[in-house]
Amino acid sequence: MKIVSWNCNGKFREKYREIAKLRADIYVIEECENPDQQDDPGYRAFAENALWIGEKPSKGLGIFADESIRLSPKSWPNYCLRNFLPVNINGKFDLLGVWACRPYIEEYCVYQAIHKEKYTPNMVIIGDFNSNKIWDRGHGPRNHSAVVRELNDMGLISAYHYVTGEEQGEELQNTFYMYRHKDRGFHIDYCFTNRHNIRAFQVLSSDVWLKYSDHMPIVLDMAH
Repeated sequence: MKIVSWNCNGKFREKYREIAKLRADIYVIEECENPDQQDDPGYRAFAENALWIGEKPSKGLGIFADESIRLSPKSWPNYCLRNFLPVNINGKFDLLGVWACRPYIEEYCVYQAIHKEKYTPNMVIIGDFNSNKIWDRGHGPRNHSAVVRELNDMGLISAYHYVTGEEQGEELQNTFYMYRHKDRGFHIDYCFTNRHNIRAFQVLSSDVWLKYSDHMPIVLDMAH
């Protein structure tokens, strides 16, 4: 199973055809429009098997799946926390889509603290965390390293770091380029899962994707 996450930087109705070329089973898309409120027939067809949440119809978090995939929403309350979308996939494992907004990792840290009893070692947590170890000091105890440590204790590891052998905060591949400038890159998009689920993981090329977004798609090839 192939799972792609991409912060599309808005106007997904104009970009979904590009990401669809990856032929993934599941797409987790941050900053996308609510497909139920779009007139574009192609976008609505792409979203025929999808779930979406968001504060504004123009910008939210969507999970789009192949018609063969059964998406079942999980009833995990958000308690006013934004852009976290938990679903069950085919009755086999849970997937949590993440788009962490200001104050970024602190909001995700609270969500994880509320729901960690529901987390399982087989789940997939994927999306735009807007976070990196290099910014730990600015977030007090609710920081990136604390989140990673707690996930590791639950058997959930970063697929990127597992595949590359790099350390948190020392990533050689960027997933985000501020204002699309190649000299202002950071690694802020992640996938956490059990190491036995990871067959391959990659960050796609900035030369291709900077035409469409300031974020690069990340791709998990799952051993399922």
